[in-house]
Amino acid sequence: MPQMRPVAFLNARLIDPASGVETAGGALVIDGLIRDLGAGVTAAASPTDALAIDCAGDVLAPGLVDMRVFVGEPGQEHRETIATASAAAAAGGVTTIVATPDARPVVDDPAVVDFLLRRARDIGLVRLLPAAALTKRLQGEEIAEIGLLKEAGAIAFGNGARSIANSQVMRRAMTYARDYDALVMHLPKDDALAGEGVMNEGELATRLGLPGSPREAEAVIVDRDLRLAALTRSRYHAEMVSTTLSLEAIRRAKEAGLAVSCGVGINHLTLNESDIGDYRSYLKLSPPLRREEERSALVEALAEGLIDVIVSDHDPQDVETKRLPFADAADGSIGLETLLSAGLRLVAADRLSLPSLLAALSYRPAKILGLPQGRLARGAPADLIRFDPHEPWVVDPTRFLSRCRNTPFDEAKMEGRVKTVMVAGAIVKD
Repeated sequence: MPQMRPVAFLNARLIDPASGVETAGGALVIDGLIRDLGAGVTAAASPTDALAIDCAGDVLAPGLVDMRVFVGEPGQEHRETIATASAAAAAGGVTTIVATPDARPVVDDPAVVDFLLRRARDIGLVRLLPAAALTKRLQGEEIAEIGLLKEAGAIAFGNGARSIANSQVMRRAMTYARDYDALVMHLPKDDALAGEGVMNEGELATRLGLPGSPREAEAVIVDRDLRLAALTRSRYHAEMVSTTLSLEAIRRAKEAGLAVSCGVGINHLTLNESDIGDYRSYLKLSPPLRREEERSALVEALAEGLIDVIVSDHDPQDVETKRLPFADAADGSIGLETLLSAGLRLVAADRLSLPSLLAALSYRPAKILGLPQGRLARGAPADLIRFDPHEPWVVDPTRFLSRCRNTPFDEAKMEGRVKTVMVAGAIVKD
């Protein structure tokens, strides 16, 4: 295998989200690793054959790690493919994606895990890590072969967009996962309690004439799962939380020393139910967008570290399923190409520091998944992004690399342009 050419990033604003330290200088990449870092990395001090990239004061940071991405393969390539998902990820500065198990066939067989890994190696621009199904066919009735799936390369175990209703099944799945030191990732939602709700239950839903889903539909499953995590002593991650009721339970669990964590969707940090406006179906999401007070509380919880990670919840939907009356439209939005820029809105509003934002987007998800990425340090993998956090741009979904166009930020003014992306020492976007 031929050696990669060394790369020297020069004159950069270096941010290490693992330590929160920000310095000026450069980074020298050799054979896929960061070999040197700091003010001593200059053009004169770099190897003569190194490719020099003048960052001109742009931020250089670890690539983003997105823990919830629908990739479409196998079986739903009309919505997304590994090629288009990885291209969209690279465009947005995401260097590692965790693929949800909602494929056709479901990722509940080691052969499907192997297919995804081989396919990603052959055509993907970024790292793809499959999350396998926690129950067979995602039906919530019979536990999947967690041991075999982990051996095949599954990074974690979840049930996709379907919550497991049966508490006994969930307990057994957590116990089984604990025995293999496997991470359980679950999207909490009591489907029976949510009923036919299509948006957050409350005054606005009533005014719009739409059935609402109460926030308790999320919170009761979060509370149940955390109690089961305490019972089984398993590693548990609530994939997306959207309400203070869930946060209260997670705080208690963390204070009790449980091995639990949680994520939040970028849409729930930057949008609220009022943004639905005139029945904008691109903002029909699961969990639904909440009231402004809840959104603000989520941001505060993220700033203090109670919420661990931010995800794009990239969920491509085609025109036939999304351009429908709000109540009939499918849930979900694309998000890989707007994840960083949307997060930078919180920095611009002084609600979050840039190192804290990057920690939630890179270091902490990598740590939860047991990955070496997410650090800007000597010896760390050279999964890097260079971006200008202030460069303005306007969202034009026709220019996106994702196969679908269902972004909630259509025509929105954004700041933050990704300029260079490196994965394992190879430049995949420049």
